Amino acid sequence: MVSLKDIAAACGVSAATVSKALNDMPDISVHKKELIRDKAKEMGYFPNLAARTLKTNRSYNIGILFTDETNSGLTHPHFASVLESFKAEAESKGYDITFINNSSMAGNTQMTYYEHCKYRGVDGVMIACIEFDRPEVMELINSDIRTVTIDQIYQNTSSVISDNIKGMRDLMEYILNMGHRRVAYIHGNNSAVTKDRLTSFYRIMEEWGIPVQEEYVIEGKYNDPEKCSLITERLLSLSVPPTCIIYPDDYASIGGINAIKRAGLRIPEDISVAGYDGIPVMRVMEPVLTTVCQDADTLGRKAASQLIKMIEKPKTTFLKIQTIPSKLCKGSTIKKLK
Repeated sequence: MVSLKDIAAACGVSAATVSKALNDMPDISVHKKELIRDKAKEMGYFPNLAARTLKTNRSYNIGILFTDETNSGLTHPHFASVLESFKAEAESKGYDITFINNSSMAGNTQMTYYEHCKYRGVDGVMIACIEFDRPEVMELINSDIRTVTIDQIYQNTSSVISDNIKGMRDLMEYILNMGHRRVAYIHGNNSAVTKDRLTSFYRIMEEWGIPVQEEYVIEGKYNDPEKCSLITERLLSLSVPPTCIIYPDDYASIGGINAIKRAGLRIPEDISVAGYDGIPVMRVMEPVLTTVCQDADTLGRKAASQLIKMIEKPKTTFLKIQTIPSKLCKGSTIKKLK
């Protein structure tokens, strides 16, 4: 195995200079860094992770805690993009990724999320799309392990969130300006995201002086087309059905759209629909779904960047909440009413 001393001898410099060059320290010239790095690559040098861990007291390993009710995992249409950008940003800074779960075993004992993080020696954890009030999640957030959350806010950790309040406002104002007054909202299960979107929905209706018909506001599930299909059937069976249905997310809207088609109705001629997320597949279907496009790439990159700052500069990095703008993506599923 090639060592720093071997590279130093080949370059005619000290091992300390080689170390500084490979770690991109500022007191080594760019030209010398390039020469040393080229020689290290030519000799087949790879850094010793165990030695680096001992020297820096970091594992250069970041945990990802990600799960949802439908167990969609990495196939989740929206969060797959968030995770991909998070992974790319972390890897660009020299970090590896480990997925954290509570089914791992140490001997015959099942580990909690916190215990799994300790077992894997992660430097920090990104937490997304999970029941944030579960005791073992709170144990991790309140522990000595640095965490960043996506779409959930706590006092003792950093968070990166979409602007769900403005996103819902933009969508609602567009729907109302298109003449709709009987607007149904199938919202997701209880979470900070749901609360922001639901409050924004009620507030816009109030500002426009439109009474909310409570039978139009129904709890569904994120990323669950089957449940949204059943709820859509219920809404269509009302004596006075809505003229527009908002779904909790784009993927869930597929179930509702199928239910509408089974009922022999056309979109948007007979009923209008809207989603939330802006997943690519819904932008190429016909008719193109009107939705709120979230910036999944920025969500993931900002979360990774903030967590790495907390890991590498814990004494000078403030905990903060970063709100990422979303935008209304108009499709062809909202009919203009007279």
